[in-house]
Parts: sequence; structure tokens; C-alpha cells
Amino acid sequence: MTGVRRRHVFYIPGYDPIPPRRYRELYRREAAAQAAVSGHEISLRPMRGGARFGWEVAARIEGQAVEARIEVLVWSDIVKGSMAQGILATYGQLVRTAAVYIGSGALFRLMRLRKGPVIAALYPVAVLLGQLALALLAAWGLGRGLALWHPWAAWAGIAVVPLVLEGFRRLDGRFFAYYLMHDYAFSARYLGANPPELEARLAAFGEAIAGALKDDVDEVLVVGHSSGAHLAVSVLADLIAAGRVPEGGPALGFLSLGQVVPMVSFLPRAGRLRGDLAYLSAREELFWLDVTAPGDGCAFALCDPVAVSGVAPEGRRWPLVISAAFTQTLSPARWRALRWRFFRLHFQYLCAFDRPGDYDYFAITAGPKTLAARFAGRAPSPARIERAVSGYRSVAR
Repeated sequence: MTGVRRRHVFYIPGYDPIPPRRYRELYRREAAAQAAVSGHEISLRPMRGGARFGWEVAARIEGQAVEARIEVLVWSDIVKGSMAQGILATYGQLVRTAAVYIGSGALFRLMRLRKGPVIAALYPVAVLLGQLALALLAAWGLGRGLALWHPWAAWAGIAVVPLVLEGFRRLDGRFFAYYLMHDYAFSARYLGANPPELEARLAAFGEAIAGALKDDVDEVLVVGHSSGAHLAVSVLADLIAAGRVPEGGPALGFLSLGQVVPMVSFLPRAGRLRGDLAYLSAREELFWLDVTAPGDGCAFALCDPVAVSGVAPEGRRWPLVISAAFTQTLSPARWRALRWRFFRLHFQYLCAFDRPGDYDYFAITAGPKTLAARFAGRAPSPARIERAVSGYRSVAR
């Protein structure tokens, strides 16, 4: 099957505490911008029925009418729970997370792939330590002043440290240091294994996708963005292994965007993920397209997540690794405006391009071709990285 009249899309976000409404409004805004450039006709309406969050799309793209149902598979509550840490606990996370990545050797191996995401990982460490240094400097300065009144009063300066640190924490919407620290600590806490509450949520995601595969649709498309990419790998591997992808059913597509798989798969106890990567990469039940861009400093751009994890099997089919090529698909003016907005660029895959190439998020999610048909015959990026770098290659599947 190559033509699509009806599609069911499941979007798995990355480590994000924001409610899923954000993704609907992002889709609405950016779909309108892409329509103005590419001539699409796209309208959104509330999703009818169902207990999960999503929206419906009516589109005319490439001369054909398509209906799409887009659902967000929510795990933001788990993210919020993991972020409910005080200042002292966050600094404890910093020490433990650094110990995991340095002690396991993962940090140094990750640096052999792409320095951008490693710098992004080191950023919260540097900022949090810098904030602590400023707090201690303020305490020292206050202590010196109080010492002029009485020598013992100098110790009272230490009271300013928690106040300064709390002030920085309240400003984290500008710095993102606490947010990123919690993100990396979430993976490091179990050395790459999933915590029980996340495993339960992945099972629920699988149930939702399995239900859609029984519906009257032409394609079921799973989109995993950032950390959501490696969650989608495990969900789909479980689904296929359980025989829940029916023969003759809807086409099954997997689109991984801005993936950070090595941040997890390189850790000692990530055997579950490494096994899922190896298993999924050889399956014929789906088509897997991996899209990153060197301009995205938060992703492991053009790193084949299966190969670099050292688990590529004989007869491997997937993923097809291509570049969104921001410097080509964004006009010079648009690229200049976004170039140093690192977090915004990490979401560009979900946004409009003013000089679109063959990657168009809205044509993929609401257009008349399956993912497999749209990228049939597409050559992988010649700049992709496929060398096995991970020091841990055990698999659990």
C-alpha cells in the first residue's frame, strides 16, 4: 500500500514536562506556515472520541485529500515527577550523573561521535557549578562586610548561599540548567535501564498503537522526537515481537527525529534498548526513517543509532538515515535567526521550512503517501556515522 486517505499518527515527545496542548498549537502554527510556502491546505479540529489527547487534521496535499488523527502519547507526568527535586538533591544528581557517564566511559565514547550533544550534556554541570561559585562568592563578600562589625559575624554570610541558589532556580526558564540536569539524570539513574513507571507507560503506548493497527486506516505512523525516539524503538520492538502487527493491515511507519539514542544506549544497563535497536533494525513489518541535522547541536546528527551502539545485526534494514539539512532547507535569513537558538533548532523537525526539501513534516503526517512510499529509493546521507563506538554491547532481547 502506498496511497493514504486516512492516517493515525502517534507522537512520543522527548523529556518534556509541558502539557501536550503545546504540541497541538505548534502543529497548528507551523502547518499554516508550511502551507503558505508549499501550497498545502491544512485545517485542525478537536479529536472526536477517545480518552487520550490529540487532534484531527483535514488536508489537501499534492492534490489529494487526506484525514489524519494525531495523538500525543503522554509521559509528561513521569517527567514532572522526576523533576520534583530540591536544590540540594539536584546537586546530588549532578555528582551521580557525572560519575555514571565518566566512570562508565560513556562520556568519552560519546565525544567520538558528536561534540554538540556532549557539550549540551556538560552545559548544566558547568552552569550549576558556576551558580554555586557565585553563591559562595556572595557569601564570602557578605562575610567580609559583617566581619568589620564582629569577627564571628562573618559566618552569617553563609546564609546567603541558599537564597542566591533559589534565585537562580527561579530563573531556570532562561538557563535550562535544572531542566537539563534532570533530563540526563533520568537516564543515568538506572544506568540506561527504564524505571518501572516508564516501562508501564511504554506498555500502554503499545496498546494504543496496537488498537490503531486494527482500525480502518491506511497508515499508522509513530513519531519519536528526541528522547521519545528511543522510547518508540522499545514500544515498536515489543509490538512486533508480540505478533501485534497484522498482515494485510495498515502500513506501519516509524519516524525518529533529532534522536539522542546514544546517550542511553551507551550506558551499562541499557541492554533492553540495545536489544530493541538490533531487533527493530531487521524487521520487515515497518519502515524506519531517521532524520537529524548537523545544525541541531542537541542531537546525534547523522549517527546511525543501531550501528554506533554496536548492535547492527546481519541483514539489517533500518534505519534510513537522512539529514534535514537546515542550512539548505532554511533560507539564509531564517538560518541566521535560528542558528544560535539551540533548543528551538532541536524542534525544527516539527516546524515549517521556507526552502523545503524532501523532508516535510506536514506532508509526512498529513499527506497522501505512506512514509515508505515517500522515501522509496531515497539514498541515505553519505555523511552518516556507522562505526560501532559503544563500549557496552550486551542485549536483553
